[in-house]
Amino acid sequence: MKRKVFDLRSWGRVARHTQTVLTLPGYVIVDFEAHEVTRPLDVDFGGRPLRVLDVGYRWVRFHPTGSGEGTLGSALTAQLDASGQPVQVYVDIHLGEGVGEDGLPWTDDAYLDVIGNWHVEDGQGARVTEAHVIDAEDLAAAVREGRATPQQARAVWARAEQVSAELLADTYAPLDVLRRYLSDPYT
Repeated sequence: MKRKVFDLRSWGRVARHTQTVLTLPGYVIVDFEAHEVTRPLDVDFGGRPLRVLDVGYRWVRFHPTGSGEGTLGSALTAQLDASGQPVQVYVDIHLGEGVGEDGLPWTDDAYLDVIGNWHVEDGQGARVTEAHVIDAEDLAAAVREGRATPQQARAVWARAEQVSAELLADTYAPLDVLRRYLSDPYT
Protein backbone atom coordinates (compact mmCIF):
# COMPACT_ATOMS: atom_id res chain seq x y z
CA MET A 1 0.00 0.00 0.00
CA LYS A 2 1.13 3.51 -0.72
CA ARG A 3 0.79 6.06 2.07
CA LYS A 4 -0.76 9.29 0.82
CA VAL A 5 -0.81 12.58 2.72
CA PHE A 6 -3.62 14.97 1.82
CA ASP A 7 -1.69 18.18 1.24
CA LEU A 8 -2.28 20.11 -1.98
CA ARG A 9 0.03 23.06 -1.24
CA SER A 10 2.69 21.96 -3.75
CA TRP A 11 0.24 21.00 -6.51
CA GLY A 12 1.83 22.05 -9.81
CA ARG A 13 -1.53 22.97 -11.37
CA VAL A 14 -2.13 25.67 -8.76
CA ALA A 15 0.10 28.75 -8.59
CA ARG A 16 -1.66 30.48 -5.67
CA HIS A 17 -3.94 28.99 -3.04
CA THR A 18 -5.06 28.87 0.58
CA GLN A 19 -5.20 25.69 2.64
CA THR A 20 -6.82 25.55 6.06
CA VAL A 21 -6.71 22.56 8.40
CA LEU A 22 -9.45 22.22 11.04
CA THR A 23 -10.08 19.52 13.61
CA LEU A 24 -13.63 18.47 14.52
CA PRO A 25 -14.69 15.55 16.70
CA GLY A 26 -13.93 12.46 14.59
CA TYR A 27 -12.55 14.35 11.56
CA VAL A 28 -9.73 16.48 10.25
CA ILE A 29 -10.89 18.85 7.52
CA VAL A 30 -8.49 20.22 4.92
CA ASP A 31 -10.09 23.08 2.96
CA PHE A 32 -8.07 23.98 -0.15
CA GLU A 33 -9.01 26.87 -2.45
CA ALA A 34 -7.28 27.53 -5.77
CA HIS A 35 -6.81 31.27 -6.42
CA GLU A 36 -4.59 30.98 -9.51
CA VAL A 37 -4.55 27.86 -11.69
CA THR A 38 -1.91 27.08 -14.31
CA ARG A 39 -3.93 24.21 -15.84
CA PRO A 40 -7.59 23.44 -15.11
CA LEU A 41 -8.36 19.78 -14.45
CA ASP A 42 -11.08 17.87 -16.24
CA VAL A 43 -11.71 14.23 -15.33
CA ASP A 44 -13.80 11.47 -16.82
CA PHE A 45 -17.08 10.97 -15.04
CA GLY A 46 -19.15 8.14 -16.47
CA GLY A 47 -17.80 8.71 -19.98
CA ARG A 48 -18.14 12.49 -20.00
CA PRO A 49 -15.72 15.25 -18.99
CA LEU A 50 -16.17 17.01 -15.67
CA ARG A 51 -14.19 20.07 -14.55
CA VAL A 52 -13.01 19.60 -10.96
CA LEU A 53 -10.32 22.30 -10.74
CA ASP A 54 -10.17 25.87 -11.97
CA VAL A 55 -9.79 29.35 -10.47
CA GLY A 56 -11.88 29.65 -7.30
CA TYR A 57 -12.56 25.92 -6.96
CA ARG A 58 -12.33 24.30 -3.53
CA TRP A 59 -11.37 20.79 -2.54
CA VAL A 60 -12.61 20.01 0.96
CA ARG A 61 -11.27 16.80 2.52
CA PHE A 62 -13.17 15.11 5.35
CA HIS A 63 -10.77 12.68 6.88
CA PRO A 64 -11.84 10.35 9.73
CA THR A 65 -9.65 10.04 12.78
CA GLY A 66 -9.28 7.26 15.25
CA SER A 67 -9.28 4.01 13.31
CA GLY A 68 -5.51 3.91 12.70
CA GLU A 69 -3.30 1.66 10.64
CA GLY A 70 -4.60 -1.52 9.05
CA THR A 71 -8.29 -0.57 9.28
CA LEU A 72 -10.47 -0.63 6.17
CA GLY A 73 -12.21 2.70 5.74
CA SER A 74 -12.83 5.69 3.53
CA ALA A 75 -12.18 9.43 3.34
CA LEU A 76 -14.27 11.99 1.44
CA THR A 77 -13.10 14.88 -0.74
CA ALA A 78 -15.75 17.29 -2.01
CA GLN A 79 -15.01 19.42 -5.05
CA LEU A 80 -16.84 22.73 -5.37
CA ASP A 81 -16.84 25.18 -8.27
CA ALA A 82 -16.01 28.88 -8.02
CA SER A 83 -19.58 29.74 -7.01
CA GLY A 84 -19.47 27.16 -4.20
CA GLN A 85 -21.74 24.72 -5.99
CA PRO A 86 -20.99 21.02 -5.56
CA VAL A 87 -19.29 19.38 -8.53
CA GLN A 88 -18.16 15.93 -7.40
CA VAL A 89 -17.44 13.82 -4.36
CA TYR A 90 -14.39 11.58 -4.39
CA VAL A 91 -14.07 8.84 -1.79
CA ASP A 92 -10.70 7.22 -1.19
CA ILE A 93 -10.99 3.64 0.03
CA HIS A 94 -8.10 2.92 2.37
CA LEU A 95 -6.51 0.26 4.55
CA GLY A 96 -5.42 2.56 7.35
CA GLU A 97 -5.58 6.23 8.22
CA GLY A 98 -4.19 8.73 10.63
CA VAL A 99 -2.98 12.26 11.20
CA GLY A 100 0.70 13.17 11.03
CA GLU A 101 2.60 15.34 13.49
CA ASP A 102 2.08 18.24 11.06
CA GLY A 103 -1.71 17.87 11.48
CA LEU A 104 -2.25 16.62 7.93
CA PRO A 105 -4.26 13.44 7.33
CA TRP A 106 -2.81 10.35 5.66
CA THR A 107 -4.22 7.11 4.28
CA ASP A 108 -2.76 3.81 3.15
CA ASP A 109 -4.30 3.81 -0.32
CA ALA A 110 -6.32 0.71 -1.21
CA TYR A 111 -6.36 1.60 -4.93
CA LEU A 112 -10.14 1.73 -5.46
CA ASP A 113 -12.03 5.01 -5.26
CA VAL A 114 -15.67 6.00 -5.58
CA ILE A 115 -16.79 9.14 -7.40
CA GLY A 116 -20.23 10.68 -7.25
CA ASN A 117 -21.90 13.58 -9.02
CA TRP A 118 -22.88 15.73 -6.10
CA HIS A 119 -25.23 18.50 -7.15
CA VAL A 120 -28.37 20.39 -6.27
CA GLU A 121 -31.55 19.00 -7.79
CA ASP A 122 -34.99 20.62 -7.67
CA GLY A 123 -33.96 22.98 -4.88
CA GLN A 124 -33.75 20.09 -2.39
CA GLY A 125 -30.08 20.41 -1.54
CA ALA A 126 -27.06 18.57 -2.82
CA ARG A 127 -27.43 14.85 -3.50
CA VAL A 128 -25.48 12.13 -5.26
CA THR A 129 -27.56 10.67 -8.10
CA GLU A 130 -24.80 8.77 -9.93
CA ALA A 131 -21.74 6.98 -8.52
CA HIS A 132 -18.91 4.91 -10.00
CA VAL A 133 -16.20 2.71 -8.51
CA ILE A 134 -12.96 3.61 -10.31
CA ASP A 135 -9.38 2.39 -10.57
CA ALA A 136 -10.18 -1.34 -10.58
CA GLU A 137 -7.15 -1.93 -12.79
CA ASP A 138 -4.90 -0.42 -10.09
CA LEU A 139 -6.22 -2.85 -7.47
CA ALA A 140 -5.88 -5.81 -9.86
CA ALA A 141 -2.27 -4.82 -10.60
CA ALA A 142 -1.54 -4.53 -6.86
CA VAL A 143 -2.80 -8.08 -6.32
CA ARG A 144 -0.77 -9.42 -9.28
CA GLU A 145 2.37 -7.67 -7.99
CA GLY A 146 1.89 -8.81 -4.38
CA ARG A 147 1.18 -5.33 -2.94
CA ALA A 148 -2.30 -6.47 -1.89
CA THR A 149 -3.71 -9.91 -1.12
CA PRO A 150 -6.80 -11.36 -2.79
CA GLN A 151 -8.55 -11.18 0.61
CA GLN A 152 -7.74 -7.47 0.90
CA ALA A 153 -8.98 -6.92 -2.64
CA ARG A 154 -12.33 -8.57 -1.85
CA ALA A 155 -12.71 -6.45 1.30
CA VAL A 156 -11.79 -3.26 -0.59
CA TRP A 157 -14.34 -4.06 -3.33
CA ALA A 158 -17.03 -4.70 -0.73
CA ARG A 159 -16.25 -1.38 1.01
CA ALA A 160 -16.29 0.51 -2.31
CA GLU A 161 -19.66 -0.97 -3.24
CA GLN A 162 -21.01 -0.13 0.22
CA VAL A 163 -19.81 3.48 -0.08
CA SER A 164 -21.35 3.77 -3.55
CA ALA A 165 -24.70 2.52 -2.24
CA GLU A 166 -24.53 4.85 0.78
CA LEU A 167 -23.76 7.85 -1.45
CA LEU A 168 -26.78 7.08 -3.63
CA ALA A 169 -29.04 6.50 -0.60
CA ASP A 170 -27.73 9.71 1.01
CA THR A 171 -26.65 7.74 4.10
CA TYR A 172 -22.85 8.15 3.81
CA ALA A 173 -22.16 9.84 7.17
CA PRO A 174 -19.35 12.17 6.00
CA LEU A 175 -21.87 13.87 3.66
CA ASP A 176 -23.73 15.18 6.71
CA VAL A 177 -20.48 16.51 8.18
CA LEU A 178 -19.76 18.12 4.81
CA ARG A 179 -23.15 19.82 4.65
CA ARG A 180 -22.80 21.20 8.18
CA TYR A 181 -19.28 22.44 7.48
CA LEU A 182 -20.24 24.15 4.24
CA SER A 183 -23.20 25.87 5.88
CA ASP A 184 -20.93 27.25 8.64
CA PRO A 185 -17.23 26.55 7.93
CA TYR A 186 -15.99 28.12 11.14
CA THR A 187 -17.82 25.96 13.68
